Amino acid sequence: MYEGPVQDLIDELGKLPGVGPKSAQRIAFHLLGVEAPDIDRLQNALARIRDGVQFCTICGTVSDKELCRICADSRRDRSIICVVEEPKDVQAVERTREFKGRYHVLGGALDPLSGVGPDQLRVRELLTRIGTQEDGVDVTEVIIATDPNTEGEATATYLLRMLRDFPGLSVTRLASGLPMGGDLEFADELTLGRAVAGRRVMG
Repeated sequence: MYEGPVQDLIDELGKLPGVGPKSAQRIAFHLLGVEAPDIDRLQNALARIRDGVQFCTICGTVSDKELCRICADSRRDRSIICVVEEPKDVQAVERTREFKGRYHVLGGALDPLSGVGPDQLRVRELLTRIGTQEDGVDVTEVIIATDPNTEGEATATYLLRMLRDFPGLSVTRLASGLPMGGDLEFADELTLGRAVAGRRVMG
């Protein structure tokens, strides 16, 4: 145990995902050795995250404006919605350059053991988007791109039940190429690109 603010910093860093006690200690002592302007830039970046980041009113991803750059882009195909769990998954699919539609971020996946049910996710907003024309365009396809793990598959199955009665709507799931038990965020561009291009109809 260290004294005062050093130990406080180590404790706070240790709360971050993927950062254990030793990593927290290394980061803390690295920060002790950097110049004051570097600390100021880090502090300002954290303050901007706290005060300046909001969520897109359409898709739910992080943005610094009311609409994210994807939802504000008139060139994107409004008839196709790709449903993902988290904002980081939007960037994962974007890196493939295969998808030209829009996104819907659920804010997680179904996990009853952790108290995460449909009401804790942005399912209602998705159903509203699908049932409402945007600039005269109907949604004709929903791509379910939840993670290929137990929670992601449960979420995909639930969404299929909710969406199957929408007339003229095709519900697809990312194709093979993504390993079971993995996270979308860590898939390489080629594998994820093939999965997007080879998506399949559910049900």
